[in-house]
Amino acid sequence: MDRYGDMFKRLNADNAGAFVPFVTVGDPCIETSEKIICQLIESGADALELGLPYSDPIADGPTIQAASIRARESKVTTAQCFELLGRVRQKYPQIPIGLLLYSNLVMSAGIEAFYKRASEAGVDSILIADVPLREAKPFLAAAEHSGINQILIAPPNASDETMALIGEHSSGYTYLLGRAGVTGAETAAEIPAAELVDKLSQYQCAPPLLGFGISKPEQVKAAIDAGAAGAISGSATVNIIAQNLDDTRTMLAQLDTFVSAMKAATQKD
Repeated sequence: MDRYGDMFKRLNADNAGAFVPFVTVGDPCIETSEKIICQLIESGADALELGLPYSDPIADGPTIQAASIRARESKVTTAQCFELLGRVRQKYPQIPIGLLLYSNLVMSAGIEAFYKRASEAGVDSILIADVPLREAKPFLAAAEHSGINQILIAPPNASDETMALIGEHSSGYTYLLGRAGVTGAETAAEIPAAELVDKLSQYQCAPPLLGFGISKPEQVKAAIDAGAAGAISGSATVNIIAQNLDDTRTMLAQLDTFVSAMKAATQKD
């Protein structure tokens, strides 16, 4: 099943882009995390990008680092995360589910074993934040063997050589960085020029989703106006969780409002 392909076909027919929220599985605990993930879907998320708790998330700013800390303090394990994802997949069979994580989590389990477990849980894609394209061969092989899309990152200053490699190996979608640095809603995305998106198309890369610094509906609209297929928002989503740790009902209500507004901004003129 090509859930990303089906999603992009549906969105093209609707003249819309994709909105993809990110949260860390297990934040702040397994029970609440499952409610959060289901709420994101019910509120209109087109796909999910999910992190697994990790001790040293070097590509993340303080907001998402704190999410990992909360999950680890709740003694959340990778096995519990996969069990949760399996339940979400059963409940929502069509939505694309992606993991964004770090290589140590994969390698400690064994690359093939990790990808197999992810596939069994219903995961559609894996993006490994700390593996450059030139070192991705074993991960690409495991992804192909397990039927998972290996998501590749296109930085704002990507060379033609990098673009060509992304075009050769990308599937699912391409993670287009809105700016350099670490994740965070505090620093606005530098929306890519249309020519960068055009270059991704020229090299037949998978559809680009813009990430890093996306926190407002107008940024989603600007990303889509620039030619991106959609936008990913992480820190802004996780901030809502962090601000409502003592009130799950309010947390879910605010997530609903946020996702609904971000999704509404994906409609093309």
